[in-house]
Amino acid sequence: MITSLLVANRGEIACRVFRTCRQLGVRTVAVHSDPDQNALHARVADATVRLPGATPADTYLRGDLVVKAALAAGADAVHPGYGFLSENADFARAVRDAGLLWIGPPPEAIEAMASKTRAKELLGLTPLAEVTESDLPVLVKAAAGGGGRGMRVVRRLADLDAELTAARAEALAAFGDDEVFVEPYIEDGRHVEVQVLADTHGTVWALGTRDCSLQRRHQKVIEEAPAPGLTDALTAELYDTAVRAARAVDYTGAGTVEFLVADGRAHFLEMNTRLQVEHPVTEAVFGIDLVAAQLRVAEGERLETEPPRARGHAVEARLYAEDPAQGWAPQTGTLHRLTVPDSVRLDTGYTDGDTIGVHYDPMLAKVVAHAPTRAEAIRTLADALDRATVHGPVTNRALLVGSLRHKEFTSAHLDTGFYDRHLAELTDPAPDPHAPLAAALADAHAHARSRFGGWRNLPSRPQTKRYRMAGEDHEARYRPTRAGGFETDTDGVRVVHADADLVVLEADGVRRRYEVTRHGDQVYVNSTRLTALPRFPDPATPHAPGSLLAPMPGTVVRVAEGLAEGSRVEAGQPLLWLEAMKMQHEIKAPATGTLGALNAAPGQQVQVGTLLAVVTATP
Repeated sequence: MITSLLVANRGEIACRVFRTCRQLGVRTVAVHSDPDQNALHARVADATVRLPGATPADTYLRGDLVVKAALAAGADAVHPGYGFLSENADFARAVRDAGLLWIGPPPEAIEAMASKTRAKELLGLTPLAEVTESDLPVLVKAAAGGGGRGMRVVRRLADLDAELTAARAEALAAFGDDEVFVEPYIEDGRHVEVQVLADTHGTVWALGTRDCSLQRRHQKVIEEAPAPGLTDALTAELYDTAVRAARAVDYTGAGTVEFLVADGRAHFLEMNTRLQVEHPVTEAVFGIDLVAAQLRVAEGERLETEPPRARGHAVEARLYAEDPAQGWAPQTGTLHRLTVPDSVRLDTGYTDGDTIGVHYDPMLAKVVAHAPTRAEAIRTLADALDRATVHGPVTNRALLVGSLRHKEFTSAHLDTGFYDRHLAELTDPAPDPHAPLAAALADAHAHARSRFGGWRNLPSRPQTKRYRMAGEDHEARYRPTRAGGFETDTDGVRVVHADADLVVLEADGVRRRYEVTRHGDQVYVNSTRLTALPRFPDPATPHAPGSLLAPMPGTVVRVAEGLAEGSRVEAGQPLLWLEAMKMQHEIKAPATGTLGALNAAPGQQVQVGTLLAVVTATP
């Protein structure tokens, strides 16, 4: 019987496993890197063990340190979560060799399936040994791990070597294994998967399908169960292949078999020998706690002959600290507040006041809705995200709401090219035009109270405040009244009420409430994020044309071979690579010309706005 369990992971998944452990009466042990010393997963565990260092390679990928931590804390079992060492057979063996219970499949099954190349061979499939023009486009893919790391689409043969190099580096940083392979890339297919759960007595459940087609950078954004629109015959084929794959390697525990579905056919992608990020949608539909099931299977309990009956539909959205309008650039900073309505499930590894750093994945939370029908689940989730309070770094919240309400998604016309087609429209929403005015009025009220301790009978002088909203600058004009209220120059708008936290405006006979919250120069009006601008523009000299600034904090991991000041560069040519939050980001030449300055070198830490290079355009 498990009495104390260590989670060899961090963040949301560690908190998720701990929640089930508390319900089962199991003590919990967390490991943490130095940046994670005060992270939520470390705060909620019964015991913690430090892993010295900051990078995954020095901490969460050090299996030897994790095993020592489990023994030192008196744990008798280890749960790997997902990512990091969750699909590392050597780590699973080390856990077992130390006399600890491994919450996962046998190491031999991990070896057979966690390497995508060997998994394909097991099912009679082989990756491309050589790539020719006729094979394009192709997908470069990490053999170990998942989550979109180490994946690159290659459409030009000339780009293959560079993409292989980048994929290997990203895979090594994320999983400690730089093996990659190449396979044909199927355009605009659907990403469909089957959840399996197997015990040690020969029973294998196929717990329904999930559709995970809405992806960015090959990482899932919105997932749902069951996958809509599949024929009974195709569903049966998916189940059969998934169960066959599990039985082929004597699989036990929870796992996922992934497919790309195109033209009514299913193409096997891989088997993930771990719990998936999107497991909550399956839990909701089948009424099962998959983490609890993992623990019971590891303890030797039998599954029922048949799985539970599926009920309703569930949809999950991943809330990321990233800016979709700026190439999905990860964002860092303080998460001041995160709340969602009670109508949905929230899985997160953060609480108010936590810091979003540069070392790990930018996912803040998963938000899940379950309802009797797909339409109801989508509507509930979209509304909950729309009403959510997310104060801190820029997030993809608005993109998620727009995606859930997009006609292609609501009508279940799904494929992996969704964001290629619709990103521009989804990142150009129409912000509330009255948000700057509400912010200005609330600020004026707060300022007057702090300055005078209350209102005075002051002259009514026009006032102007400036804000940046959705990438554009806006002015709000208003005038204090002698009665202590406000008037506005905006046609058709009347100020009904204004204090430091709440503004009520009436426009065209309709009254709307605006809740206002301030964190430094960041102002939140309901769900709209604004930045208060100084009264007078910054006189600092702007950067020269062609300047390449760091779009995010991170580490310079590579500079293009032979690149130096004076080098000739072509528009769109990758010049250097930044690594942030376990992903590599290319910095490309904005124009054809000459490299006038190069201020970056491998290993250099940079902040947002750091000048990396300057390209002087030439005709």
